[in-house]
Amino acid sequence: MIRVALYFILVGAIAYGVALLADRPGDVVITWQGLRIETSLMVLGAAMLAAMLVLGLIIGLIRSIARSPMVLARLLRNRRGTRAYEAISRGLIAVGAGDVAAAQRFTTQVQRLAPGEPLALLLTAQAAQLAGDRESAERTFRDMAARPDTKALGLHGLYIEARRRDDAASARAYAEEAARSAPALSWAGTAVLEARCRDGDWAGALSLLEQQRSRLDKAAYRRQRAVLLTARALALEDNDRDTAKALAIEANKLAPDLVPAAALAGRLLAEGGQWRKASRVIDAAWRTSPHPELAQAYAELRSGESARDRLKRIEAAAKRVPGHIEAALAVTRAALDAQEFAKARSELAPYVDKPSRRVCLLMARLERAERNDEGRAREWTARALNAPPDPQWTADGYVSDRWLPVSPVTSRIDAFEWRLPLAGTLTAPVIEPDSPVPPLPASPPEQIRPTEIAPARGRSDDTPVKAEPVIPLVHAPDDPGPDAVEEAEAPAPAESGSWRKIFQ
Repeated sequence: MIRVALYFILVGAIAYGVALLADRPGDVVITWQGLRIETSLMVLGAAMLAAMLVLGLIIGLIRSIARSPMVLARLLRNRRGTRAYEAISRGLIAVGAGDVAAAQRFTTQVQRLAPGEPLALLLTAQAAQLAGDRESAERTFRDMAARPDTKALGLHGLYIEARRRDDAASARAYAEEAARSAPALSWAGTAVLEARCRDGDWAGALSLLEQQRSRLDKAAYRRQRAVLLTARALALEDNDRDTAKALAIEANKLAPDLVPAAALAGRLLAEGGQWRKASRVIDAAWRTSPHPELAQAYAELRSGESARDRLKRIEAAAKRVPGHIEAALAVTRAALDAQEFAKARSELAPYVDKPSRRVCLLMARLERAERNDEGRAREWTARALNAPPDPQWTADGYVSDRWLPVSPVTSRIDAFEWRLPLAGTLTAPVIEPDSPVPPLPASPPEQIRPTEIAPARGRSDDTPVKAEPVIPLVHAPDDPGPDAVEEAEAPAPAESGSWRKIFQ
């Protein structure tokens, strides 16, 4: 509204001025070198305006002519940039689609149009990687690393190439240089941290983790620090037990559910006579993550005590995680040590229908200890070969018999989990405890082949039995002992309790 008002005021002022000059035209006389010009004021004003307009046009034309080379160069540059942008876009799309020929064609076009552009260097490197030309890719990444604007990208590419050719030393050097030049790069910090962990430099890894604390989530920082403290404590356990105990206690405070930290802290606290504190540490981890290491640490809490006292303590711990198989196995082991065979058998009873390997081995131990039945013990031991596996420390497909702070496959921190390893479904038949023992067949033992499968109880003899394609059975080595003759002539079962059922 204000602009409209100002416009009308300006138009009115101009109209008033023109009308005023028209009412009072006046005369203007110009004498110059004998030339006399007489005109009115209105005509003189109009002539001056026309002269100014013509002069402006002439000046603009001269200026346009003078600037035409720069305008033409800018036009050509913009056109060249547009073509280069289109070539880079299509080249990157071709790289993403895996079109090697198109990627190389657009790379050649980009190198002709914009050879020094960062995206052109990136396209060149990626096209070389796609074509399998590692040398050209690495050479391009080196050129990028030498420039300030593309240094981080070039170092990342060199790091990836070094990892691909399994050059751990060069990969670590590139990652450390990237971390020094740009501390905000998360990949560089993670790579250096994993490299120090892989080399066992736990003090250096902890120092680097402290530097990255502001960029990490609080929970992730606490967990990673607990893992590194546990790894360092395990490394110092044999040489400096006091320092190892302090580190394990700190790690347990940061991550109470970290099984190795809790087991180590409880074991070292118990050695120092701090049984109550050790019991609390182990119990807190046991409630959230029942594990054999915790059960063993809890059983060995007090040295020199009787087996029955250990059994009572393990039974109390098992009540805190009712129905868990680790609790049942822990009670079974303690009961076997205390010679409470009925208790051990009752704990294993819910799991003998589909037993795991540990259940089979414990049943074999129970048969030897309670009944001195070496035959059934061997039968259970053989069943363990094809029984479903138990949980193990697993990371990235790698199975370890002990916990490790980093994955040996990817060097990822805190990668190991207590779970079932990747394996096929294996089943084992049920051993019937009270099945009769029929005599051996008339054929000699060497004629019995693994493919001859005895029929199961409850099946008709003409029902075919299909053998599952599982890992071939490896027979347990024979150790007959002093009663070799009697065992060789002893009858073997032929029905569902037969030892030949392990081939099913």
